[in-house]
Amino acid sequence: MLIQTRSIKVEKGYAKQVVERFSQEAPIDKMPGLVDRTVTVNKRAKDYEEVMVIVRWESEEAWKNWEKSDVHIQGHRNKKEKPPYILDVQVNIYEVKAVKQGKK
Repeated sequence: MLIQTRSIKVEKGYAKQVVERFSQEAPIDKMPGLVDRTVTVNKRAKDYEEVMVIVRWESEEAWKNWEKSDVHIQGHRNKKEKPPYILDVQVNIYEVKAVKQGKK
């Protein structure tokens, strides 16, 4: 399993807009190998707001297929200038080495 995270720091008052954008249906949702997308808000950020988007893939191959897909590439070509309220964006990729299930 592969996990991609996107941490988006925004000025106070703008997290809701980012959550709405990343919560909408998107072409990625139809991509084979996508496990899920999760959109979270950091409750401890003080001077800014932070939205974390977590995308889980069945494999690195599935993620690479998304990255090189026409729809993904075209989406970045058509990307508008980033809004001025976005302070920083960090993207990371993690290879899952272990998963422990909680007791139900």
